[in-house]
Amino acid sequence: LSKQQPTQFINPETPGYVGFANLPNQVHRKSVKKGFEFTLMVVGESGLGKSTLINSLFLTDLYPERIIPGAAEKIERTVQIEASTVEIEERGVKLRLTVVDTPGYGDAINCRDCFKTIISYIDEQFERYLHDESGLNRRHIVDNRVHCCFYFISPFGHGLKPLDVAFMKAIHNKVNIVPVIAKADTLTLKERERLKKRILDEIEEHNIKIYHLPDAESDEDEDFKEQTRLLKASIPFSVVGSNQLIEAKGKKVRGRLYPWGVVEVENPEHNDFLKLRTMLITHMQDLQEVTQDLHYENFRSERLKRGGRLKVENEDMNKDQILLEKEAELRRMQEMIARMQAQMQMQMQGGDSDSGTLGHHV
Repeated sequence: LSKQQPTQFINPETPGYVGFANLPNQVHRKSVKKGFEFTLMVVGESGLGKSTLINSLFLTDLYPERIIPGAAEKIERTVQIEASTVEIEERGVKLRLTVVDTPGYGDAINCRDCFKTIISYIDEQFERYLHDESGLNRRHIVDNRVHCCFYFISPFGHGLKPLDVAFMKAIHNKVNIVPVIAKADTLTLKERERLKKRILDEIEEHNIKIYHLPDAESDEDEDFKEQTRLLKASIPFSVVGSNQLIEAKGKKVRGRLYPWGVVEVENPEHNDFLKLRTMLITHMQDLQEVTQDLHYENFRSERLKRGGRLKVENEDMNKDQILLEKEAELRRMQEMIARMQAQMQMQMQGGDSDSGTLGHHV
């Protein structure tokens, strides 16, 4: 019988081609299958359109049952943290988006400590990630660290308020800050440019570190380089949000209808909404990397300096120590009971011998 020849493995590629150029495709497939996580925090005074802008950015309704408190309730109201998570899918790519809102910020009469709750929340997420990273099961760590903070600045002032400066200085080493001028349709073009320059000057004057877009690489195409330049020049972004569809020039657009005309949300000539969304989407990975490599590493190194790394290990060691002490105490009690039983037996035996002697003498 003739032996069946084994099937030969055929090289799918051309000769002289190893094939590791396919590695990015493998990473792409794995990333798409796993999905992406991103946490965005929005901070600013009530009535600046934070919720409307977020719904406009992601074409979703994150706050369907929101109740807006009255002025009397706001007087004693403290800052709350409301995290809303939504799964967004676009062309097979899944994004787990968590938006952290901070209702009550800047509403109270005394705003001295109003941002301590926000700082505590940011630190708690770092602490939770560090704990999960130090645990036994590190396969499915959920990343709830805040990757970006949109800080909403009122268009009605003459720049930054003292609260704006104090808050941004308190968090600029913990999170990527992106300053946003809200309700930009209340400003003329000249007023908008003047306010932007004033805000940037004050940020520089107070040494506030905001998120700076990375420079485009030299091998990037010219369109991307120009886009990066325009985005950098637009900071702080002056935006308008709206979820209403309005007919303008024969087509449906999202915008705001006024007696004198329509402000189109997605028209770059009217506001920086598109630029803000482009910045967030195209630099989402960089925002996550800066959070991991800079802010989280700073927190982690500070935590380890204070002995934070051994917290979980110390708890386990303390439990073991308590168990050992209890076992030793149990052994001591057992030995003491055994000695007492031996003494009682000896006394009983001594009593029996005495009674026998007395009976003999009688």
